[in-house]
Amino acid sequence: MEESAAKTYLQKSLDEWKDDISQVLAEIDKEYEQVSQELKLYSYKYGITKQVIQSTVNNDIIKSIRERYHKPFEESYNKLKEDIKDLEEKKRVFQMFIHKIDEVTRKENHNNTNEYRSNFVVAQ
Repeated sequence: MEESAAKTYLQKSLDEWKDDISQVLAEIDKEYEQVSQELKLYSYKYGITKQVIQSTVNNDIIKSIRERYHKPFEESYNKLKEDIKDLEEKKRVFQMFIHKIDEVTRKENHNNTNEYRSNFVVAQ
């Protein structure tokens, strides 16, 4: 009976940890979607200003567009690309936690099943 309580405690603790990590992962996913949308927006803004600059011959207008739009959009775009990379790494790490917890849970369940079978055979 004590052994069963220890197994239940172990499983409950792992499940609680997995739930906590899943919540963190959900927050990361939410942030990832927001940053991804911003990245898409700035990709368009950056691309459009680049095309307009290439189609413009007046150097004063080009300079004005570069200072007012192109450079800030490029900076935002590059920062958001870095943010996405960081979030992808976070997602990978926390998914690894879940994977490892699932592996331990499967191993424990397998061991418990084998123990139950051996106890059942001995009891008969």
